Amino acid sequence: MYGLDAINAYNGWAISVVGVTIVFTGLVTLSMAISQLHKLLDLWENRKELSLFKKKSPATDQPLVAFTPGQKESSRQFKLLAETLNDHFSLPRLLKLAQISGIDHPHATLATLLEADIIVSDTQGYHVLDMARFNTLVS
Repeated sequence: MYGLDAINAYNGWAISVVGVTIVFTGLVTLSMAISQLHKLLDLWENRKELSLFKKKSPATDQPLVAFTPGQKESSRQFKLLAETLNDHFSLPRLLKLAQISGIDHPHATLATLLEADIIVSDTQGYHVLDMARFNTLVS
């Protein structure tokens, strides 16, 4: 079997339509990407003006986080747990100890401590407790 009969028998028309569709879609996508390339180049040329590429300066006047009385008590318990660990501790371990100890809402309290920068990250992937900030905000 040769010619158009072979094309019909082996789904040649469907295969060719799918191939043409794939090629056409690829060419349309490529032409749209090329037509918008000038915007990407303008963005790259003016990258110093964008906030994405600016170095963030440390905020000196950070808003203080308000602790509820229950969170203050839970924060004091977190402080005691952090003191039982090494100077540098991992958050999952601290959270696990808090859950075992029965601290109320340990996830929310830990999030508040992180937000208030009482528990800060070191460069090694661990965290430390900032006692001066803890005494200022919680005590």
